[in-house]
Amino acid sequence: MSVQQVPPQSSMAITLQIVSIVFYTFIAFLCIGLPIAVLPGYVHEQLGFSAVVAGLTIGSQYLATLLSRPMAGRMSDSVGTKRAIIYGLSGIVLSGALTWLSTLLQGFPLISLLILIAGRLLLGIAQGLIGVGTISWCMGQVGAEHTARSISWNGIASYGAIAIGAPLGVVMVQQLGFASLGIALSLLALAALVLIRNKPSVPVVRGERLPFLAVFGRIAPFGASLSLASIGYGTLTTFITLYYVNRGWTGAAYCLTMFGVCFILSRLLFISAISRFGGFTSAIACMCIETVGLVLLWLAPSTGYALIGAGLTGFGLSLVYPALGVEAIKQVPNSSRGAGLSAYAVFFDLALAIAGPLMGAVALNLGYVWIFFSAALLSVTGLGLTLLLKRRAMT
Repeated sequence: MSVQQVPPQSSMAITLQIVSIVFYTFIAFLCIGLPIAVLPGYVHEQLGFSAVVAGLTIGSQYLATLLSRPMAGRMSDSVGTKRAIIYGLSGIVLSGALTWLSTLLQGFPLISLLILIAGRLLLGIAQGLIGVGTISWCMGQVGAEHTARSISWNGIASYGAIAIGAPLGVVMVQQLGFASLGIALSLLALAALVLIRNKPSVPVVRGERLPFLAVFGRIAPFGASLSLASIGYGTLTTFITLYYVNRGWTGAAYCLTMFGVCFILSRLLFISAISRFGGFTSAIACMCIETVGLVLLWLAPSTGYALIGAGLTGFGLSLVYPALGVEAIKQVPNSSRGAGLSAYAVFFDLALAIAGPLMGAVALNLGYVWIFFSAALLSVTGLGLTLLLKRRAMT
């Protein structure tokens, strides 16, 4: 008696399954993108704090994400990916409420800032839970062989949401005031919580789970390269508004949109390059493009050149995360997949957490024009490390 075999799923069916899950990443990053272009100016101009404090306010979210990664990975591996995402969405609801409350206390700048930072911390923890939960859910749903596709579509959802959210946030603040952002965050997350209720999750993978420190050690070399390459993104998102003001330009939000659009195009057009040429080769090529974009932002004589630089930066950075991620996740067993994704993401979070205060200090001492020069140098350093990792893998 023959056993009937289940036909393999089509590429489109796999993509649709992934998209239905990374939708929750889209909602989370839409909530992150809405205030990203206006928050530094709000802290600096409305509350009266320095550029360094504005950078720290943005960076506090990424620091919270970084510190919560072990918890996010452990939760995704042990209690399930869906529950991790539900906890993350609940955190966004509270973050929106705190953001709204901080605007009511604008007359007390320090109190308003502290409440705003508390909301950013909750948003950062939510980002960690949802980011790890969605990718791990995708890998459990469609298989580990589609790791690059899962990571790539998750990135498309996140940066696409920022590309939409950044200019939308500017319009909302102009028309409705900064308080409208907090309300929007809470409503978006509540709607996602309603939608996720009846969506079936994947079973928890059983097996021996490596301690997070052991996982971290295996992932660290790949993550360090990712971190060095990603500081350019943290610099762009944190300081592009103040950089434009310093140069006497307008339309900073469109730099974020250009970054996001080129990021998405690169992933849509060239995601197959990772399986064709390998993770290391793809990452090396993309880091070269990103570095050119950062140099162009440094030397830009006008907004047109700045937009091209932002586009090249997004186009280059787009495949660095999944390309190095494919190589990194090979280092851990499936039962510790969530921990591996969390450990890898720690280095991306670290880049975004330190980009604010680090580049704020550069801007304070050398001027805003030098922040992108510094980011380009770090990108070149990451490129060198990736070359060393490739050579080690070939021996």
